[in-house]
Amino acid sequence: MSRKGFEGILSDFRSYLKLERSMSANTVAAYSRDVASLLDHLSQEGITAVEDITGPHLTAYVESLSAAGMSKRSQARAISSIKSLFRYLDDEGVIKDNPCDMLDAPKMQKHLPSVLSVEEVTAILDSVDLSKPQGHRNRAILEMLYSCGLRVSELVNLRISDLFFGEGFIRVIGKGNKQRLIPVGEPAVKAVGFWMDIRRHWPVEKNSEDILFLNRRGRKMTREMVFLIVKEQAELAGIHKEISPHTFRHSFATHMVENGADLRVVQEMLGHESILTTEIYTHIDTRKWQETILKFHPI
Repeated sequence: MSRKGFEGILSDFRSYLKLERSMSANTVAAYSRDVASLLDHLSQEGITAVEDITGPHLTAYVESLSAAGMSKRSQARAISSIKSLFRYLDDEGVIKDNPCDMLDAPKMQKHLPSVLSVEEVTAILDSVDLSKPQGHRNRAILEMLYSCGLRVSELVNLRISDLFFGEGFIRVIGKGNKQRLIPVGEPAVKAVGFWMDIRRHWPVEKNSEDILFLNRRGRKMTREMVFLIVKEQAELAGIHKEISPHTFRHSFATHMVENGADLRVVQEMLGHESILTTEIYTHIDTRKWQETILKFHPI
């Protein structure tokens, strides 16, 4: 095979991630940035073909990231991107030996996400001013985030045709365009019902007729808008934790595990590809148990 320049390799790799790996646009962009940074660094070192890249080249590059102050989490993602590139090149027969064989990601402590208590969730929900039309929309948004453990991207893309309240579930299109069905609780159903009564008199732009949650102009809401709603309601409820829409997802999963839900069920509801991702919520449950023991231990 003829030697292809870095620019052509990066373009082919981007297409591979999008078409063959079915990665989201955000993930493709992140992986592409990581790989472009590596190739730019190597170009400055006088290396212009992937066949000439060796393990020591990659090790030196990763060490330069650490020396520049990059966090371990960002380093780990960069290494994952680089490994994906060379697996692709190996599968395509562009390289004979994979220089990533000795490349290891930095050891990281398991990050336990911030979680709200049931009382804090209730306080945030109760803080919404329902005398305003957008209040019912915002209450429905918060109820759906918590009741169904949705990602914010899943929430803003939710359609009226995805609601099957008579059967007690909603349909969600998650990462990788994968569909899953999620049971929905009665409080969320009621909140959405109130919002739908108001939505009938709401402005609706063309092509947004089936979108559940709309902004004031009748368009699909942005992720940033949902983030601001969550932050504002948390402040009104007097909660000073670092909170985002994802906090409701973490809280939903944690409360499920604390109440004895099977981990596989939680995995399915969250749309996690691996059970290992879901297992973090057992660590959160263990942390709470340890804190309780230490607080009330007689010694």
